[in-house]
Amino acid sequence: MRLQGKTAVVTGAGQGFGLAIAETYAREGARVACLDLNREAALAAAERIGRGAIGVGANVADRSAVEGAAHAILAAFGHVDILVNNAGTTYRNRPMLEVDEAEFDRVMDVNVKSIFLTAHAFVPAMRKAGKGGFILNIGSTAGIRPRPGLTWYNASKGAVHVMTKSMAAELAPDAIRVAALAPVAGETPLLASFLGEDTPERRAAFKATVPLGRLSMPQDVANAALFLASEEAAFLTGVVLEVDGGRCI
Repeated sequence: MRLQGKTAVVTGAGQGFGLAIAETYAREGARVACLDLNREAALAAAERIGRGAIGVGANVADRSAVEGAAHAILAAFGHVDILVNNAGTTYRNRPMLEVDEAEFDRVMDVNVKSIFLTAHAFVPAMRKAGKGGFILNIGSTAGIRPRPGLTWYNASKGAVHVMTKSMAAELAPDAIRVAALAPVAGETPLLASFLGEDTPERRAAFKATVPLGRLSMPQDVANAALFLASEEAAFLTGVVLEVDGGRCI
């Protein structure tokens, strides 16, 4: 049990990478709060996980919603050891000037502003508890090896990576580690948007750019998230770990 006695918050936990991370953390002994924009999905995830998991509905891009969720989670768990900023969004792959301002704002709010909001909501509680902690931000290979068609999404994930490094430096005196994962496109509901259209031909073309020859799977990301949250990674902070089958080589 690598996370025995720990409490964790996972945003975007209703499906995809977030659900796999929440399930893996619970299996390794953590109590998990599954936070998702879709409250029903959050509750269903918590019920599926069991082991003292709770589900909370909240929009991670809205300050009052995040503050309310943090209050409910801290009331239930007493403290939070691990915060996973997994919630993310994108738009359909297309030329950058065809993306409108509302889509741009939504991507930046969900992918970037949410980390600002959850930091304000949970870091003070971590500091008050005095036990340190761990924050994991889900970035993307798009922020390391950007390509046309997702320019504004790429920029949002680049921001996530830089924020991760700066947060790690600033929070180190509090014994709060901060890291990021940079997964390659995976088997999640966002895949069709990343590809522009989810067809066998487009999947095959994308897989051909990955040396290990496949998309990422939610469990690939969850396994890396488990390692970084565990004591095995106690001396790692500011790391952006690529979970990409070699795409960024």
